[in-house]
Parts: sequence; C-alpha cells; structure tokens
Amino acid sequence: MKAVIQRVTSASVAVDGETISKIAAGILILLGVERGDGEEDLNYLVKKTVGLRIFKDDGDNMNLSIQDVGGEALVVSQFTLCADTSRGRRPSFIYAASPEEAGHMYQQYCEQLKSNGVPVQTGKFGAMMDVSLVNDGPVTIILESGNTH
Repeated sequence: MKAVIQRVTSASVAVDGETISKIAAGILILLGVERGDGEEDLNYLVKKTVGLRIFKDDGDNMNLSIQDVGGEALVVSQFTLCADTSRGRRPSFIYAASPEEAGHMYQQYCEQLKSNGVPVQTGKFGAMMDVSLVNDGPVTIILESGNTH
C-alpha cells in the first residue's frame, strides 16, 4: 500500500461538478492499494498515518499528529500511485489491486482511521474526481507498506 499524505488547511472532492466531501485543517490522503496487500500492510499504514507528527506545536516544530490536533482526514482512492514507470513512457498498472480488493482495503483503511479517533471524509471509489486542496507548508509525505514493487 502507498499513501501520499498532505497537510492541508482545506481540501475537497467533487464528482461531476458537485462537491461530495470537504474538510478544514487536517490531511488529504491519496491511497493506492497494490496486489498482495494484506492486513499487515493495512495496519502498518494506519498506524503510521495516525502517528505521523507533521503538525506544528507551540514551538513551531512538527511534533504533533492528526490525533493531537483533532484534525480531519480526506481519503481519496488513487490506483495511479501503483504505476510502474520503469519501462517506456506509458505507466503500467499491473501492480494495482483489482477494484474489489482495492475497494475493500480502502474501506478498511478509512474505518481504522475512524476507530483511532480521526474524523474521515472520503472521495467516491472508482469515480473520476476533482480534488482541490490548500497544502499547508507545503508538507507532503509518502508512506509505503512493506509490499511495494
């Protein structure tokens, strides 16, 4: 599994021109699920996501997690994170999980974030989405579980 985590002051997702989700301060998470990803990958990524200290403390240091600041998360499925660009110029998506597998893992990831006290909004799995954000910092972190190619 792969996640691109961006600290944001706001973010939203629109489908067919209609905003379906939005958050204020928190994190935008683009989540890619690869073939072979399992519970261990899921648990690792959730733990890293909720514990990632990317928010500023009173001393202006990045010492606080999403849980510490009471921020929100907007999670968007992003199979293109699983692209293989090692050959040629056109990405291959052979490592991306099937829609059924990816949908299940995406839902589990969101549920586990919620069970860790993080308010979660989502995109629409499998849809063409317009994602808007104001990156705070900018702070952008890439997380990967052990099952990466």
